[in-house]
Amino acid sequence: MKIKGNTLKISELSQNYEILSLRLRNRTNPLMNESAGCKNMGFPADDLTANKSLSICPTWLNQNCQPNFWKNVVPDTSKFCGPYRLHKMRKKISWRQSRKWNFPPTILSVNNHDTSGMIVIEGVGNIADGTFTNGATHKIPGRVGDSLIATAYADSTCGSPASTGDGDIMMSLSSYQAVEYVRTGSDPTTACQKVISQIQQYIPVFFSTVVCANAAGSDGAACCKAPGLTRFHDVVYNSLLQRAMASM
Repeated sequence: MKIKGNTLKISELSQNYEILSLRLRNRTNPLMNESAGCKNMGFPADDLTANKSLSICPTWLNQNCQPNFWKNVVPDTSKFCGPYRLHKMRKKISWRQSRKWNFPPTILSVNNHDTSGMIVIEGVGNIADGTFTNGATHKIPGRVGDSLIATAYADSTCGSPASTGDGDIMMSLSSYQAVEYVRTGSDPTTACQKVISQIQQYIPVFFSTVVCANAAGSDGAACCKAPGLTRFHDVVYNSLLQRAMASM
C-alpha cells in the first residue's frame, strides 16, 4: 500500500507492481483491486507460487496442517486439518481470553517475516509512505492487507510512520496514532514508545514494531519483544550524506 502525504491518496495491490499501483490509483475509486481490475488495465496474470512454497506445503499437510491460525473451532486445530466449523455449543470467549496473544510460536522468528515499510521525505518536505508484505507463513486464505492497510500513513504537515508485526493487533491504527503524537509535540521515538505502551494495556504480550519520522527528518523506533523475536532491524538513509545507518 502507498500513501501520499500531501493528498492522503492511497493505492493498494495484492501484488508488488509500482506502475500498476499508480495506474489503479489514478483511474479507479476502490482502495484495493483484485486481479480482474488489473487484467482490465492490460496487465497479464502471473503465477506467484515459489519453489519454497511448493516444498513447504506437502510437509505442512502431512503434519496435520501444523502450525495454523485457526482457534475456537472443530475439529481440534492442533491435531487436524480442516475444513473447520463452529462448535454446536458455541464457547463463550472470556474477556481475559480475548486479550491473549495466540500467534503460533513456531512461525515466529527473526528469519520468518517479510513486511517492509518505507518513509520518504523530499528536500522540500513532501512525504510518502509505503508498506508491502506477503503475510505470515500458513496464513488463512483470503487474509490480505491486515498489516499494511493500517500501518502505512503519511501527512506532509507532520510526519509519517510504518509498522509491522501481528496485523490483527496493528490494525488498531497504531501508525495513525504515532503521527498524532508527533503532531502534539512528541519526538518520533517517544511517539513510537507511546503507541506500543498503549497496545500493551490491552494485549500485554505480542510482537510488533513501529518506526516514525517527523517532517523535519528526525526518526525513531520502538518494539515489543516476544519469544522468538527479540530485536528488529531498521535502516535510515540520508541522501545529503549519501549514507545509510542501520540499527538493531
